[in-house]
Amino acid sequence: MKSVSIITVNFNQSLVTEQLLQSIDTTNTYPNINIIVVDNGSKENDTETWKVKYPGINFIRSDINLGFAGGNNLGIRAATGDYLFFVNNDTEFTPGLVQTLAEDLDSHPEVGMISPKIMYFDEPGMIQYAGYTPMNYYTARNYTIGQFEMDKGQFDNITGPTGYGHGAAMMVRRGAIEKAGTMAENFFLYFEEMDWCDRIRKAGYQIWVDTRAVILHKESVSVGKISGLKEYFMNRNRILFIRRNAPGLAKFVFYIYFVSVVTPRNLLNYIKNGHKGFTSLLLKAIWWNITESTDSTNLGYPIKKA
Repeated sequence: MKSVSIITVNFNQSLVTEQLLQSIDTTNTYPNINIIVVDNGSKENDTETWKVKYPGINFIRSDINLGFAGGNNLGIRAATGDYLFFVNNDTEFTPGLVQTLAEDLDSHPEVGMISPKIMYFDEPGMIQYAGYTPMNYYTARNYTIGQFEMDKGQFDNITGPTGYGHGAAMMVRRGAIEKAGTMAENFFLYFEEMDWCDRIRKAGYQIWVDTRAVILHKESVSVGKISGLKEYFMNRNRILFIRRNAPGLAKFVFYIYFVSVVTPRNLLNYIKNGHKGFTSLLLKAIWWNITESTDSTNLGYPIKKA
């Protein structure tokens, strides 16, 4: 039986993280797991308390916030599993989750990453994710399959390729990480999992979804549904993703589209909705991409061989 390292990152959400750990304890029946919790520079360091409260779990502390990618990459360095299951700390497990995804990877060596169906925790019966459509590199747009739909069985028993895995829950084969590298840390927040999916796909693997496996997601616990932080990184990293992954012609078309369509539309929305300061954040996001390289500051943490 393959081993699974479950990796989650905590940032100022100790209670939420503990709820995740409790859900794993009460629902998981897959015997060969180990759990890694990375505290990503939280104001209060709870790792020493957690080590006593949750013996057997590996707690890692970073004194600074390394972002989503950097925090998870710390977890990768400590992981020993054949499969690495990255889950947001604002998720809760359901029975059969780990086993279903691990068995998929067991049976399909061509799959490098697989995500479960994701349901909104606070909206019982509402789907957040049942797969992604492929990326339109000309607009940097794709769509989440099933999002905001009530679950009436319309996506039951879907197992196979999808456009992208979901960053809230993605199980990744160790061999795929060894070939594609770890997550690009210059994204810091948002789009890093899509960039990773493209790199894993370029390394020769497929990206799958299995809707028989389900995880519950407390969406946007860390950054909020509307925030300057989210707005800045969504714009900055949308451009960065295209710079890193799109073919030449698509890049050119996207740049024109972003300047002539996205930017004016966003500015009008900021004025309409009274989002003060968002205009400067948008310009800052654009300027960052003009002045900064596409290369990640750290693409390749060494990982332990299984």
